[in-house]
Amino acid sequence: MKFNPSIVQTRIPSPLGTIVIAATDKGLAGLWFAENQRYLPLELMGPAAWPEDANHPILQQASQQLGDYFAGRRSQFELPLDLSCGTAFQQSVWQTLLAIPQGEVTSYGEISRRIGKPSAVRAVGGAIGRNPISIIVPCHRVTGSSGALTGYAGGLDRKTALLRLEGALAESLP
Repeated sequence: MKFNPSIVQTRIPSPLGTIVIAATDKGLAGLWFAENQRYLPLELMGPAAWPEDANHPILQQASQQLGDYFAGRRSQFELPLDLSCGTAFQQSVWQTLLAIPQGEVTSYGEISRRIGKPSAVRAVGGAIGRNPISIIVPCHRVTGSSGALTGYAGGLDRKTALLRLEGALAESLP
């Protein structure tokens, strides 16, 4: 992925662990869990890390809305998004994820059909796994064709917790 060079980041606490959020002047460009997260951009740490800017207006909005989401006071996010880091195919998958309502789940196959590429299920899975804006672009709402909870870059325990928070998973299920 190729991120905009003007990107800034900050870290916020959440019930599921520390979250790193990143933004450009165009919109929110990233949301990852700081620990046990696959596909973390190298620019989050080390000498080449994106600059910290907790006062960036988009990061402040995202922080507030995420707090409301975890407290059960928000079911939809109202943030500008910058998904330009992905390919045209990835962006089409991520845009399709935005149409999955809270409290519902869909399958990788259904996402493939919605983007007009029914045989591209594996490629869709790859794009979903590399979704740069977890939670807000709700990749956690995608399951296997049987409804099984499969793959989540933030870990299946977090996927389960997010689906329970949204009422899409019964408390008694694993």
